[in-house]
Amino acid sequence: MSGSSTNEPKSTSMPRVVTDLAEARRLLTRRRGFEESTLSPRLRDGIRRVFGADLTAEAVVDRILHDVRIEGDAAIVRYTTAFDGAAPTLLEVPRAGWRAALRNLEPELRDAMTLAAEQITIFHEKQRRTSWIDYTNEGALGQIVRPLERIGIYAPGGSAVYPSSLLMTAVPARVAGVGEIIVCSPPGPDGEVSPLILAAAEVAGVDRLFQIGGAQAIAALAYGTETVPHVDKIHGPGNIFVVLAKRRVFGTVAIDQLPGPTETVVVADDSARPDLVAADLLAQAEHDPMASAILLSTSGALVDLVVAELGEQIEHLERKAIASQSLATNGLIVVVEDVATAVDLANRYAPEHLCLLLRDPWAAIPLVRHAGGIFVGEDSPEALGDYTTGPSHVMPTGGTARFSSPVHVNDFLKVISLVAANRAAVERLGPATIALARAEGLTAHAVAIQRRLDGAP
Repeated sequence: MSGSSTNEPKSTSMPRVVTDLAEARRLLTRRRGFEESTLSPRLRDGIRRVFGADLTAEAVVDRILHDVRIEGDAAIVRYTTAFDGAAPTLLEVPRAGWRAALRNLEPELRDAMTLAAEQITIFHEKQRRTSWIDYTNEGALGQIVRPLERIGIYAPGGSAVYPSSLLMTAVPARVAGVGEIIVCSPPGPDGEVSPLILAAAEVAGVDRLFQIGGAQAIAALAYGTETVPHVDKIHGPGNIFVVLAKRRVFGTVAIDQLPGPTETVVVADDSARPDLVAADLLAQAEHDPMASAILLSTSGALVDLVVAELGEQIEHLERKAIASQSLATNGLIVVVEDVATAVDLANRYAPEHLCLLLRDPWAAIPLVRHAGGIFVGEDSPEALGDYTTGPSHVMPTGGTARFSSPVHVNDFLKVISLVAANRAAVERLGPATIALARAEGLTAHAVAIQRRLDGAP
């Protein structure tokens, strides 16, 4: 499009508005993969206090992983005391505590958790996979589908407590038939795991829960200790130390993703309500100062109204400071010529959430190639999907929607190939197998097949 490339907003808390398509493409196609964050002065002071040296986050994680792997529970207690201020009396939280936490919730919140779990269960039950065996005159081929035996879920605590994320991970795992679900969550300022996490664990049908946080929790789940059993796969978000620890233990265990800041792209035309567009952008921006709330619109008039709504609505938010920083730092509004261009830009960005506030949103869906989730129409706000519609809200971020998916049942399954060939298969496939084996220099492979073709005893 013609016109100036960037119009600076009057308020420093508002996102910039871009009208130049080339500039928009440049901004929205940057790789946003996981990078180590700069540590705050408070964190650096804590590292010096605990380790007696000014270590990097990666060095801290390496030290913790090593110590937990060698010392087990003793290292967990030591680091929990150092970081959280008090030694835990018990690493494992008894199930009676979960039940009490659920029982003590406000009835409205308890019912909301139950409803969310029911919706998540219904959605994920449609994803069940079964084993299959195909019998032919050459024998049988198939796949044996088995659930993972034990998974671990990290549930952040302290200032960031998200019981919904625990539900969104544990419930699909339970639907998949995982044998045992282990949760680790750090104690809060009162020395206890958040009652919201405990209640969600009870609703989701978790098996065991430990009050362990940070990289030491990831180490315990990966390597196992005297108290914490090792798992096959680790799920869940966390701070820089948790994310780095997950990356380090990958290979010893499987991991889900390296989660980054949350992000939403809203595609809107002149039929969209400006107040709803602004509300959806702010719902994203309030998550985190690093969250990205982006609007791609075919209507300059709508953009002007949305900017005005943002300025009005942000003043009434409890998390105004966070939303303001998010919009100013990572927010973006792009004016485009048509919906196809808007969706093309969205595909380049590959957002976690793609919201279609359009006159005909269904017409745009065939154009979408990359998104964690698509939210169709004004009655499908992303905020609804965060809690109660059913699909897991644990979705790929940082452009990884180009190659990965939201949490789903297959994340908790593995497939075992089954080969039951007979003489007819050996006779038909044997010569080609011999030729390929010899080409690779693996002559013993060729001999193993030739002996069968020759009928040698």
